[in-house]
Amino acid sequence: MVLASFVADSLALGAHWIYDTDRIKSRFGRIESLLEPASDSYHPTKDKGDFTHYGDQAFVLLESVAAKGEFVPEDFSCRWKDLFKGYNGYFDKATKETLQNLASGKKYEEAGSPSQDLAGASRIAALVYRYPEEIDALVQAARTQAKMTHNHPLVIDSAEFFARVASSVLKGESPVSSMEEISQKVFRTSPLSEWVRKGIQSKGEESVSVISHFGQTCSTEQVCPGVVHLLARYEENLKEALIQAVMAGGDNAARGMIVAMVLGAYLGEEAIPAKWISDLKKKEDIFRLLDKLS
Repeated sequence: MVLASFVADSLALGAHWIYDTDRIKSRFGRIESLLEPASDSYHPTKDKGDFTHYGDQAFVLLESVAAKGEFVPEDFSCRWKDLFKGYNGYFDKATKETLQNLASGKKYEEAGSPSQDLAGASRIAALVYRYPEEIDALVQAARTQAKMTHNHPLVIDSAEFFARVASSVLKGESPVSSMEEISQKVFRTSPLSEWVRKGIQSKGEESVSVISHFGQTCSTEQVCPGVVHLLARYEENLKEALIQAVMAGGDNAARGMIVAMVLGAYLGEEAIPAKWISDLKKKEDIFRLLDKLS
């Protein structure tokens, strides 16, 4: 589950935030391996097997949970802030605003940007790993970590929703049945319920076109239905789900990380192509940190 989420972020690195899907196809072909970003990309300082700034934040969260044995918001906040001291990568708007708020003296629980980007919910696989049986602790941790950088109700609710789905899947439920049940029981009056309905309804359609219709931007409102579509259409095929997540363009990193987390929980490590794992630069660190939590 955790490894798949990191692999998905790295798989998206080379084509991250390219919105023209024809350009992706002509430039890269069908993306089936981790790529080095081009010099004109949003991540020119990164290499093959590295993470986007989303994956880097997810890794900091994993480090924090492993160091403390649980989710400690103050520790995550300190590590998150330290990540961006001299950071040789991309600073998105949510990161800049949160850093500015922290620098102005706001506490971590008040410093989150108002960003609606789903990225704030995409880094939570380590929390599901730590709290697979403790749903209340998991929900609180998922919501808190999202609020710390993306203080918008839709992002915070989405973090809870996908945390609940991944937890349910770890218990043996399928992704689709988990999404349907949780959306109706917990989020019936939320826009999430409609996004789940639309995403599942579209599972018979071609993914790049569907995601283009739902929207390719970072906005939770656009990313969530596409995530649900991929989970429903490729419920038994993690590899194809992640390839399609990347080929659909736009914010394919946040999209892929959540899809990978849920399908990794459902299908296990053997569903991840071995070459993707071997090309991941921090794979040994990830295994070490997970062993620490085991």
